[in-house]
Amino acid sequence: MFIYYGIALLIVVVDQWTKWLVMKNMELGERIILADPYLAWLSHRNRGAAWGMLEGQMWLFAIITVAVIIGILYYFHKHAQGKPLFQLSLMVILGGAIGNFIDRMLRGEVVDFVDVLIPIINYEFPIFNVADAALSVGVVLMIIFIIYDEKQEKKKVS
Repeated sequence: MFIYYGIALLIVVVDQWTKWLVMKNMELGERIILADPYLAWLSHRNRGAAWGMLEGQMWLFAIITVAVIIGILYYFHKHAQGKPLFQLSLMVILGGAIGNFIDRMLRGEVVDFVDVLIPIINYEFPIFNVADAALSVGVVLMIIFIIYDEKQEKKKVS
């Protein structure tokens, strides 16, 4: 069980460390090209949720994040035991949620810095950070778990 908490902690530490590096070494709005035009570091701040939605609603984010954290811990301890993929998905989401929660509570905004252009469709993906990536990966892992779990349950019934 502690290894899963360690994964969440590692995500929080890497997230906060990378955000600190961006704030310390880059000016707001500065862009460092890594693979032109597809990947760059871009020092950006977000006062809202994903894609800047609900900008300035810190009280709402605090309530929602605390509720999500409580829900994750509840499901981790009551429903995820013996289900490693479910445990992993919950802890990856937990790490991401805590990473962005720290930003919102300490800075009043989230530090974003990964700027990606998806070449096939020429789509400028919203700027994100390690916590955002963890949240996305955690949700994908959870969807995979749910699909797998449903298939296993159908096999048991038949």
